[in-house]
Amino acid sequence: MTTQQTEPDGTASHPRLEVDDVIVVENKKVRTAISGTVVGNFMEWFDFGIYGYLTVTLTAVFTADLPDPWGILVTLLGFAISFMVRPIGGLVLGPLGDRIGRQKVLFLTMAMMASATALIGLLPTSAQIGLWAIVPLYLLKMIQGFSTGGEYAGATTYVTEFSPDRKRGFWASWLDVGSYVGFAAGASVVALTTLATQAISGPDAMTEYGWRIPFLLAIPLGAVAIWFRLRIPETPSFEVAEQAGSTSKDANDPLARHGIGGILRHHWRAILIAIALVAATNSAGYALTSYMPTYLETEVGVSNLMAAVATVPVLVLMSACLPLIGRLSDRIGRKPVYGIAVVSTIVLMVPAFAIMQIGEEWAVFIALAMVAIPVAFYVAISASALPALFPTATRFGAMGIAYNVAVSLFGGTTPLFSQGLIELTGNTFMPAFYIMFFAALGGVAMLTMRESANRPLIGSVPAVETREEAEAVVERQDADPLIDTSQMPVVTARG
Repeated sequence: MTTQQTEPDGTASHPRLEVDDVIVVENKKVRTAISGTVVGNFMEWFDFGIYGYLTVTLTAVFTADLPDPWGILVTLLGFAISFMVRPIGGLVLGPLGDRIGRQKVLFLTMAMMASATALIGLLPTSAQIGLWAIVPLYLLKMIQGFSTGGEYAGATTYVTEFSPDRKRGFWASWLDVGSYVGFAAGASVVALTTLATQAISGPDAMTEYGWRIPFLLAIPLGAVAIWFRLRIPETPSFEVAEQAGSTSKDANDPLARHGIGGILRHHWRAILIAIALVAATNSAGYALTSYMPTYLETEVGVSNLMAAVATVPVLVLMSACLPLIGRLSDRIGRKPVYGIAVVSTIVLMVPAFAIMQIGEEWAVFIALAMVAIPVAFYVAISASALPALFPTATRFGAMGIAYNVAVSLFGGTTPLFSQGLIELTGNTFMPAFYIMFFAALGGVAMLTMRESANRPLIGSVPAVETREEAEAVVERQDADPLIDTSQMPVVTARG
């Protein structure tokens, strides 16, 4: 158990760690936990991929009576609406996850997300019910938005709390591997469905019925994802904090569990830092994924099939690099990696969009790879850096607020605002300037954040891979500046 010593003047000193206080998480358990979380992010981004790469097709399906460019803007608004609802999901599901546990809420978000995606594939079209067809589409996108409001906040909280301190960057990076592989899978499914249905039924096959197939695939994929979610355990950090009683409410204790008001009062600085970093990450990330198909078709003039195929190898290669960057952040820190992301964004965006305008296949691939470079450095450390800004007792709730506010205002709206800025100004480089602006804000936030690599999470005891490591942590606790027992739960008994 954790013991507490007394100073010569009679005042209590910081508690001292004993070996049994340190969380030991074996690699096998970490892999099981990570796999159960990754499938949810795969499903979330699989839907983003489908909707992003079918935007032009869905415009013909749901807004056939609207003139250009209003039809495509109305369809993109459906994407933006799902993100506008995300803060509500975060405000409800985040604090709920702090009360009842991460695993239960992650199961709920998975079930809601898979169901809503599948139901989109069953909707009537504008040819059947007119412009009313857009209403149920928006409603289902809102359900998706509500569920994803708890999904990424919960998933990042979960993998962060389940990872050993020294390898948190590496293990947490796998969460976004699932995200971008899911997006690539969505793009691949759209491309294969397009080829197959057009070969069978002609060039109009996708608008007639083919668009439904990718959404209906959410039924078997969702069933597998839900099964995985049922197998994952609760995080050790949450269980230790519950056992120690540090999640009980204390209005004046920033490490205690709080409602929305308490989270904002105690952690507003960390929330602002997270919002700026998420805005920088996702304005670039959603430009690469969700907006590029529309941009390539409408502004560059490539075919729907080419737009769907072009990003797949880029996303797969980028995904393969994420664990390497995550491991790098464990060695040099999260802040230097964020610095690389910010600088590369500002340097590469305008040249990337200039090369894209050439319109040749080789140019499109090179341009997308240039956009992917800063995105890789951003997203590889998002799951390890952002939750570490907040204490265990309110981590899910604080992430639910910070992440979803930022994504709703500055991430998911990137396709809509980028296309709107092009329509307003006639300048096809506006998406690049939009991304660079948020990169500059992210750079300021990065400079003010606390480095979290290789140190225990706020409100948690150290997490290691072996008992030998636990003994080493206890032995060096007085000399190690990364160990602050005043921010750790006092555990009176350990099973």
